[in-house]
Amino acid sequence: MNLEKKVLRPDFQLRAAALIAIFVTCVSVCFGVHLPVEFAYENGWVENIQLFVLMLGVYFCLTSGNHRMFFLGVAWVLIILMLREVNCGRTVFFARPGEVNSFFRWREIPYGWVARVLFGVCIASIPVFFLRNGLYKELSDVLSQVGMPVWNVLLMAVGIALGVYGEWVMNSMVVEELAELVSYVALVGCLHIYARV
Repeated sequence: MNLEKKVLRPDFQLRAAALIAIFVTCVSVCFGVHLPVEFAYENGWVENIQLFVLMLGVYFCLTSGNHRMFFLGVAWVLIILMLREVNCGRTVFFARPGEVNSFFRWREIPYGWVARVLFGVCIASIPVFFLRNGLYKELSDVLSQVGMPVWNVLLMAVGIALGVYGEWVMNSMVVEELAELVSYVALVGCLHIYARV
């Protein structure tokens, strides 16, 4: 019962990880709506910053001093998020000649279906890895080391909600991509807190 209380203990402390996420959120809200749409194109400025943030998260996970297998699994999740951002390489290698921010679909690419199958296998491997290694047991141990960083979790939720709103209601690529960036910064901030304990 004590363990459960530790796991659910909120931590309202304004750590550096939370301050960075708050700063990125403020900058995104204040200046994001004024950015030209080109900033949100595939392989554009915002997406490249997202990839950098996710790579930083992978680094934190791989250099963690505790729960190595657990953070190895989390690093794999972040790598899959990176692959998702570049559509498994489709937006890097298969741009339509002479068009702006336009790419061939997988069905238009010879053997493109193989990439989709492999990506599906990668995603399916995550729960298998966590269950096979009993890493769900380590989750409570990892969470009990530090209370739940409320500000980071809150900003992740705000980023996800803004991303959905930007895509489906505003139809704004800039808002959607900046919201994803906020979520990633908040997520990586959480990982930094837990991996560095």
